[in-house]
Amino acid sequence: MSAESMATGQNEHFLRALWRRFRDWRGQRPFWAGLFTLLGGVPIAYFPHTSMRLGDLTLSLATTTGAGSLIIGVLLVTLGFTMWFHHIVRVFAGVASILLALISLPIANLGGFVVGFLFALIGGALSIAWAPGQPQDAAAPAPGAAEDGRHSAG
Repeated sequence: MSAESMATGQNEHFLRALWRRFRDWRGQRPFWAGLFTLLGGVPIAYFPHTSMRLGDLTLSLATTTGAGSLIIGVLLVTLGFTMWFHHIVRVFAGVASILLALISLPIANLGGFVVGFLFALIGGALSIAWAPGQPQDAAAPAPGAAEDGRHSAG
């Protein structure tokens, strides 16, 4: 094994290379914001359309606003994917997901029993707060340089 082959990653295991590429992809976008928004949309869309059994008791959550909760859930899932793949519109997606989470409280069974509401709210807040990072070499100022570009007198 030569140093040259190690530098290019020729002998790197497939899973390690895949994980490294995923980490690079994840670091360039609001990944956790999108994930929380996706996880918030699922219970909001799912709970009004299901029946749960607790022993002999059947609990049906079908409400008259089932279509509204489905639309809110699908929009939240779409906004989560938007945060991942079109991170330029992250502020719009964050504000929209916060508004949809707030709207889901009265419409979709308390926002998917508050679980979907909290996930969507956290995802929207993370999306608004996320800012793209700078490359390592551009982030570090040159040694000895002052803030305005002139050298200090000493």
